[in-house]
Formats: sequence, C-alpha cells, structure tokens
Amino acid sequence: MSEAKQTTDHATIRKWVEARGGRPAVIRTKGGDGGVLRIDYGSPEDNLVEIAWEEFFRIFDRSKIAFLYQEKTSDGQESRFSKFIDR
Repeated sequence: MSEAKQTTDHATIRKWVEARGGRPAVIRTKGGDGGVLRIDYGSPEDNLVEIAWEEFFRIFDRSKIAFLYQEKTSDGQESRFSKFIDR
C-alpha cells in the first residue's frame, strides 16, 4: 500500500487538489457560516457548493483539521485519496 501524508500547509493542499482536477467545496450546515469541507472532482455533486480557496482555508483553519492524502496508489497510479482528520 502507498504511504499517506499529512499536512496543514495551504499551498501543498491546493497544489495537490488542483493537480487532480479537484475544487474546494462545502456541504452547508444549517444556521452557520461554513460547513463540512469536501473536495469535488468532475461534475459538481448536488449537495456540494463550490467555494473559493480563501473560504475553504478559513473553515479548514477554524476547524483545526489536517489534510491526509496519498500521492500514488499501490500500483503507482496517481491517487485521489484524501480525507480531513483532527490535528
């Protein structure tokens, strides 16, 4: 299995996501600013709202989370595996 990396660096996250055709998105929550962060690939999903990187990183920092990601799959292909984890 390929190794996963963890980061909170905004530039690293943005570069990784954009290299894979992803866009910052959020699932809006009731009664509040922000929501649940997601990365959207391909056609936008109905429940996701595309947001600017500035808003994405404001929510990211306020939530005190980190980005766990994988560069390559175990067979050497480019990976899209990522998730948000507690710091």
